[in-house]
Amino acid sequence: MSVWIAEIESASAFSNVLMLALAIFLVALNGFFVAAEFALVKVRGSQIEELVRQRKPFSGTAKWLADRLEDSLSACQLGITMASLALGWVGEPAFSHLVQPVLKYAGVESEAVLHTIGFAIAFTFITGLHLVIGEQAPKIFAIRRPEQMVLWCAVPMKFFYVMSYPLLISLNAATTLILKRLGVEGAGHEAPHSEDEIRALLREARIHGDVTHSEQRLIDAVFEFDDTICRRVMVPRADVEFFTFDQTLPECLDQARRSRHTRFPLCDGSLDTVVGVVHIKNLIGQKDDDDFDLKSLARPPKTVPENMPISKLLRHFQGTRQHMAFVADEYSNIIGIVTLENVLEQIVGPVQDEFDLETPEIVPDGPGQYIVQGGTPIDVVEKVLNLYRSDDDVDTFSGLLMNRHGEILESGDRIQLDGAMAEVLDVKGARAERIRVTLDDSPAAQDFNDNQNGTGAGA
Repeated sequence: MSVWIAEIESASAFSNVLMLALAIFLVALNGFFVAAEFALVKVRGSQIEELVRQRKPFSGTAKWLADRLEDSLSACQLGITMASLALGWVGEPAFSHLVQPVLKYAGVESEAVLHTIGFAIAFTFITGLHLVIGEQAPKIFAIRRPEQMVLWCAVPMKFFYVMSYPLLISLNAATTLILKRLGVEGAGHEAPHSEDEIRALLREARIHGDVTHSEQRLIDAVFEFDDTICRRVMVPRADVEFFTFDQTLPECLDQARRSRHTRFPLCDGSLDTVVGVVHIKNLIGQKDDDDFDLKSLARPPKTVPENMPISKLLRHFQGTRQHMAFVADEYSNIIGIVTLENVLEQIVGPVQDEFDLETPEIVPDGPGQYIVQGGTPIDVVEKVLNLYRSDDDVDTFSGLLMNRHGEILESGDRIQLDGAMAEVLDVKGARAERIRVTLDDSPAAQDFNDNQNGTGAGA
């Protein structure tokens, strides 16, 4: 009898060990399906294509699963559900049987108490093990390293997918039917990123050091490139240097030497009548005699509308092999010129050669004060000085001031803006050339307000 009892106890101990091993296996299996699910959701199609191109092991199987993403995720969910249910069935008894001998040794004799305490301890332990090993750890690992995890899980996941395919068909059909009743049509899990999302990803990547500040600025400029029109980057009519029919060769060379430009519009008195474009190279080797004719040296002019996107303008320059175009308004009046340099600067920033003598658009002039060129694009002023232009439909800072002032600007005019005071320093024609901007929260603005109110030192 004692031998028989010993055999029963030995068999019972083996059964407990087997159940315990099965419980641990089910926890790991649950973690595998969780990792596979999050890896498939997190990894992008372009990343898998790159893995295939690099011929990484199991990348073809990973692509096979990604191409059937809906069904693959259903297989993951099926595996998670089956593993969790099986774990609940075998895990609690296995751990409870391990705990009860310890409780008996501690002096607990009541079967009801043994069962209750054993169940509570086993349930807590299984829950913690399931959350940590079967859920959290594989999920976080898959989110942080989706490419690596999707390769690891590819082959076992495909095997389970094929084995459970008949069941998946019915489950997916039921899911689709329920979603359709709720007004949700079938769609892929991977939606393309919007422009704002990509910008946010770039900012996050720069913060973590994966992208440099220069790279972020360059890509941001590319996004803004297609939203910018010719009128915003052109050289305004008043600043355009041009040749006229009656100029001699020495006069043209002197003007080119003074302005440092390489291309000049050829006009009959003004930009209202443009005949062509003369390159400085065309003047080299010419003789100053009666046969000198600027018209014969000019190339046909190219005209573009003021609202043409500069992305299209770039293609225009590439197609015509000319680097200057005339910008026309809705009435066909020439309002300025635009060059290839103006276009490229919108992406790479200011491009100046050894002959450029351009004055910086915004220069600090003391705490909270800046000297701003009137032709500075209003978008640049907004970004650098953090000013808000409201709904003013203007392109330059001078245009904003004129719009707010309501009159032709004169030297000494002060215009209150949203967050700053602008003082016109120099005027050329009807346009402000140089403006001093004083931010409202600067010491200079405080001194000015005190003097206005009679509380300054001289009051």
